Amino acid sequence: MSGKTARASALDMKWRVQGMIVDERIVTFINSLDTRNSDLLEAVEAEARAADVPIIRREMQSFLKVLLLMHKPGSILEVGTAVGFSALLMSEAVPGECHITTIENYGKRIPVARENFRRAEKEEQITLIEGDALEVMRKLDGPYDFIFMDAAKGQYIHYLPDAMRLLGEGGVLVSDNVMQDGDVIQSRFAVERRNRTIHARMREYLYELKHNEELTTSIIPLGDGVAVSVKKGKKV
Repeated sequence: MSGKTARASALDMKWRVQGMIVDERIVTFINSLDTRNSDLLEAVEAEARAADVPIIRREMQSFLKVLLLMHKPGSILEVGTAVGFSALLMSEAVPGECHITTIENYGKRIPVARENFRRAEKEEQITLIEGDALEVMRKLDGPYDFIFMDAAKGQYIHYLPDAMRLLGEGGVLVSDNVMQDGDVIQSRFAVERRNRTIHARMREYLYELKHNEELTTSIIPLGDGVAVSVKKGKKV
């Protein structure tokens, strides 16, 4: 192995160990330019990190705000509430008349999310539905203008049929963490055996997003990878 190849391999391993798919120095610089969120959001984020609850990364937060300001959705569906940070972030980025429906199945996080919505006085704007996302989504009626997917990554491909049904024409589907810390680009044999099912499903999901005739999709190396899809209108 040449010295150049060895250095590239070592750098790739460094990023993978740190859960990075973009040079850490670039991410640090970009985030250093960011402004603070509201005091409540800053508090919720700090509490989540202290409790080891995963929330969207800083650079993804800014990107999500921009998407919402551009699209100006009247209705949002979030798959994966956690402690409510993303729902609160979205509620602050869109007008008050936009309603957010969010789904969470992990019992320990549900009361925390409800309390955070109460603290923010967003209980009227945000509806939290408890239960398995697959079962809940099948019972929902659309259309939604914007869907944010941030739940079990191995289930994204199973969520997609109902996401497509629920997403209105011209609607935006945002799928977070689609690069799996860089694992998705690896051969299945280079991935730990316990992660191979998720690896295969995520690859299938990304392929479907790019090849579904109803969608136009861009996969962006931001955070841990984000796919932004727009549902096309019917041809006249």
